[in-house]
Amino acid sequence: MASEPVCPKCSGSGWIIVERASVSGAEPCDCRAVGRAGRMEERAQIPPLYRNRSFENFNVAGDSPMALRDLKTALMAVKKFADDFPNDGRPGLLLVGEPGTGKTHLAVAALRRIIEKGFEGLFCDYQNLLDRIRSGYDAASNSSDKEAYRVALDAEVLLLDDLGAHRVTDWVEDTVTAIVTYRCNNRKPLIATTNLPDPDAGSAVMQKTAVGTDYRRTLADHIGERARSRLFEMCTVIRIHHTEDYRVRKARAF
Repeated sequence: MASEPVCPKCSGSGWIIVERASVSGAEPCDCRAVGRAGRMEERAQIPPLYRNRSFENFNVAGDSPMALRDLKTALMAVKKFADDFPNDGRPGLLLVGEPGTGKTHLAVAALRRIIEKGFEGLFCDYQNLLDRIRSGYDAASNSSDKEAYRVALDAEVLLLDDLGAHRVTDWVEDTVTAIVTYRCNNRKPLIATTNLPDPDAGSAVMQKTAVGTDYRRTLADHIGERARSRLFEMCTVIRIHHTEDYRVRKARAF
């Protein structure tokens, strides 16, 4: 098994000797921060598919000049959020767009940049998180899985991917509202992505079909007005406009 490279500055000790005013002392080596960031990324539970996503390898390409401009604008806005983090005024980030527009890539890139700054982050698939909370439900005690629920509340930076992708019930609405409200009230950062349209994010909620015009169920329809209102209160909202499917574009780049 290959051994890990040894830092040339500290020879693997994690400390370097420095002299100031003829006095010697020890200081932490920079490699300790690098190793800490790596360990924090492992604890963030980012899925293998997205583990190496970054701003640098985001494929900015569009099927029209307008689409290209919109993608570049979204990329720069997400980078600014991560670079300026933390922001007590708006500690959250909400990415809204159709499937395949690169929302999860950008959200993970932001999370990884924030982790590099020393903050603990956690990636959660929205549907999986709710299923975990529900699976621990005990009808006798009327309580939910405390661990999954507390993690969603207490994670220093929480990434909720595919917000709203769950069957709509009163229990789902109440649970999501409780999580979002707690994080908003306590200024705990939340990064979220959603495929669901929202008129205040510039999404069209009516679509033409072969037989007429249909209403598209919105973010508020899936998570409730209260949670949606809290999200817009705490988050920088970025709309990623529809372009050719990002996954197709990325595959074509190789």
